Amino acid sequence: MKKILTALAITLVLTGCKTSPTGRTQITLYSEQKMDEMGVASFAQMKEQQAIEADKAINSYVRCIADNLIAQLPTEYANQQWEVVVFEDDSANAFALPGGKIGVHTGLLEVAKNQHQLAAVMGHEVGHVIAQHANERVSQNSLLQFGLQASNVALQMGDIQYRDAIMQGLGVGAQFGVALPFSRSHESEADIIGLELMAKAGFEPQGSVELWQNMAAVSGERPPEFMSTHPAPQSRIANLKNGMISANELKQLAWQAGFKPQCK
Repeated sequence: MKKILTALAITLVLTGCKTSPTGRTQITLYSEQKMDEMGVASFAQMKEQQAIEADKAINSYVRCIADNLIAQLPTEYANQQWEVVVFEDDSANAFALPGGKIGVHTGLLEVAKNQHQLAAVMGHEVGHVIAQHANERVSQNSLLQFGLQASNVALQMGDIQYRDAIMQGLGVGAQFGVALPFSRSHESEADIIGLELMAKAGFEPQGSVELWQNMAAVSGERPPEFMSTHPAPQSRIANLKNGMISANELKQLAWQAGFKPQCK
């Protein structure tokens, strides 16, 4: 039984291996069509359950930033019909979903003070989509559950003493050793993808650093980074600063090509 489970796990991993935009090896077990369907369905549900901002000026401002970012996406994503919705929500948040969906909370507009800072957040969120992070997370959760179930079977077959305690330990180890670092790697990768995307669109890359400085100023107490799904603001700022030289070069090329957004 253990050999069968191991062989099945290896087959799943090998068939789902891909490479992210930054060159990182990733496992995506689900089709893009399936992920798009899930994203579209989730977004439709959100629109039914959450209030939508009606102010035309706000919607035009957010859509302007989105359009400039979308124009710089890889062809298969740039050609999608992207839907952008501003939700009435006080939290400083935004998100993007497979299937061409972007949501921005009105609370974010209080923290992202200008088009460059808002472009940093929106570029980051779209970065999650083009890097297929949602697919990777769903696939990871499936494999984690499979692995824990396989371990449980093996312990039962071997009549291992203290099996329940060991299984609890495996669950905690999977959370802190795999799931959380994996999520932080997604956030860091999306930061870099978003930084490059906003620069290619002609936004000021420094806006990304300013945004996270603003976020740090309004954030409450955070858990230790090793227990968090997101890197600490200081880590994100350092990561973004490391990519600033190349980002500014991309911005200069964008300006030379006539890409200089004026979203107000």
